[in-house]
Amino acid sequence: MRRIFWSTGIRIVSRGAATTWKYETDRPLSDLKAMADHVFEENDMIIMPCSMKTLAGIVSGYADNLIQRAADVCIKEGRKVVLVPREMPLSRIHLRNMSEAADLGCVIVPPMLTFYSGQKTLEDEIDHIAGKILLQFGLKSPFFHAWKEKS
Repeated sequence: MRRIFWSTGIRIVSRGAATTWKYETDRPLSDLKAMADHVFEENDMIIMPCSMKTLAGIVSGYADNLIQRAADVCIKEGRKVVLVPREMPLSRIHLRNMSEAADLGCVIVPPMLTFYSGQKTLEDEIDHIAGKILLQFGLKSPFFHAWKEKS
């Protein structure tokens, strides 16, 4: 993920992302923004990871910010929407919302560690997850290696 998504040059930073950044890193948010060619706030573009609040807004059609509105428009227009939920454990409400999102045509790609493709480091696992996400759009990552059955 760091090699592919971080190199795109675009960042979308929601209020929730800014709060999470503060709790989960000891780096200032300006470090993240400095790596981007363009920075958009949540009222300007789309998401990853997908919070359960955002998921609930998407499945209910309650598009109170541009992240949810963009997903709403993509669903309406029949475009691909990939949701990468970040929370666990999952409640029945979360599972119901994910099921509803899938029924609406969204693809759910939880960032789960796989352990089956020979990843040796956490960075390898992250690259594997990013590769799975990119494959949903027909994009290939040079750092992603699909699972191959041993003969």
